[in-house]
Amino acid sequence: MKRVISANNLLLVGIVVAGAAILGIATSGQFFGPVSMTSFFRFVSVPILIGLAQMITLCVGQLNLAVGAIGGVSACVTGVIVTSWGVPPWVGALVAVLAGALLGLANGLIVVGTRINGFIVTLAMSQILIGLQYALVGTRTIGRDAWPELAAFGRSDILGIPTIFLLTLLVAVIVALYFAQTVSGRTLLASGGNASAAQLAGISADRAVVVAHTLSGLLCGVAALVSISFLPGVNTTVGGDWLLPSFAAPIIGGVALAGGTVAVLGTVLAAMVVRLVDAASPIFRFDAEVVNFVVGAVVLGTVALGKLREVQASRHASRIRSLRAEAALAETPFAEVKR
Repeated sequence: MKRVISANNLLLVGIVVAGAAILGIATSGQFFGPVSMTSFFRFVSVPILIGLAQMITLCVGQLNLAVGAIGGVSACVTGVIVTSWGVPPWVGALVAVLAGALLGLANGLIVVGTRINGFIVTLAMSQILIGLQYALVGTRTIGRDAWPELAAFGRSDILGIPTIFLLTLLVAVIVALYFAQTVSGRTLLASGGNASAAQLAGISADRAVVVAHTLSGLLCGVAALVSISFLPGVNTTVGGDWLLPSFAAPIIGGVALAGGTVAVLGTVLAAMVVRLVDAASPIFRFDAEVVNFVVGAVVLGTVALGKLREVQASRHASRIRSLRAEAALAETPFAEVKR
């Protein structure tokens, strides 16, 4: 409960409430209308999912620059096999999730097998997958008429709340329980927090990296499934704008770049903040570049503030150790000090 009601989470809740209130006032209350709110919750689902995907790799001290490319390829694979191969839409949706997991697994195996920094591996993989995405669909757009069942799922709601948003919240709960209650989840945190100590305890850092990338790819596949369900169609643009939001949500949510921490609720709230900024763009006539500037500046400021806190905490700990050493020396008899 202390983590749930942390200062960062309370701050994010306040920002979400204040931002929603500002948009409500600017639109004369239309923002809180059923159509607008349904649209907001529907479109915030993908930022939450890709934020959680990035969070999992960050918790082991890794980066996943291929988040958007994995999601784009997974979506396009589903579009191709449903339209060209006659695969049932729901089977195609499961293929999207499986494809994401397999591509994430490939990232993890390459990082471990080559000992190349994950930043370089996922950057290179993203370019390869972008080319594969173009090879799959070219310049065409595969319309959602090819998967009416998935499209109906994307438009459905329960008590006015989009079903895909409820699915996203369910995924977030599962991720939170995974890190809080399972041995595998605690292993990832231990490996990311202190790899040397984890290895001495018998934890394989290589296995943690592979598992983290696989789970990250799996969530990218789920994000692809959600995108397929509500977008007009799939083409080479799917996933193209996922990278910045995927980092913004966990970093603003309180996840440390050094690894060893997760913040599921913070990531969900931060994704909502990012979505509010996007929603404000047409209302206040912001350019897309302005929105990216604001989000990027917030991410940079959050990272800088986090580093400042780390430096202050390190100095505080050093000062305490020094005082304890002086106190211990003061209590030592003179003869023992001389000896």
